[in-house]
Amino acid sequence: MLDGLSTADLDTGCRHGVPWYVAQLGGQLVAALTSQETPLTVGLANALERVAALHPECDLASPGTPSATVAILRQRAGFFDHLVLADSPIVFEGLQGFTVLTDLRVDEVLPDMRAEVERYETHTPEHQAALRRLVTAQRRIRNTPDGYWVAGASPEAAAHARVGSTPAEEVRAAAVLSDGASRLVTEYGMATWSEVFTMLRTGGPQELIAAVRKAEATDPTGRRWPRYKSGDDAAVAFCQW
Repeated sequence: MLDGLSTADLDTGCRHGVPWYVAQLGGQLVAALTSQETPLTVGLANALERVAALHPECDLASPGTPSATVAILRQRAGFFDHLVLADSPIVFEGLQGFTVLTDLRVDEVLPDMRAEVERYETHTPEHQAALRRLVTAQRRIRNTPDGYWVAGASPEAAAHARVGSTPAEEVRAAAVLSDGASRLVTEYGMATWSEVFTMLRTGGPQELIAAVRKAEATDPTGRRWPRYKSGDDAAVAFCQW
């Protein structure tokens, strides 16, 4: 799962843009992880290096260079390996309940500026101005020890991902989600993980995404749930065995 970071209409230093970057990174990740013996962090670092090599004419040192969250779930003999970098979560349904694997370091930085954005309704000039100020400030500490880490131009970010392995017998099903889909639980509180997995089993990702959009339609300007935009990109991969 790759989720491109919003640019808030600010310059990125790249003539290709975030959608191009995400597409290239996805392809390079698949290629880098063809061997199950390759550690996920090594595969991600290799993919980041290869994508950077595809556009050396762009300003890859720009703090706004295209970037993305990463969530990888890999099945191998007896285990499920995971890697999360930023806030696209992986959720396991196990024999003892649900386990959420995510990286929320971005939520720990710049709390005052985040609160300022959330004071205004979406689609207002004040909200957009506050959002641009926040994104500008986030860029200064993105992929630094004082900030948070995402997939960008430097392979160094891969070393800061959160990784682990879970015995296969402990997992019944798993979902890999963008934060635009997981927020039905994490931000809106309109469902439990148990209810989300029931949706995924009965109606697939489409049913979950439709539930997210239905909730957002009741609060189009962010009064009930203050947020950066009325609705964010929503994607889900659901796995069961």
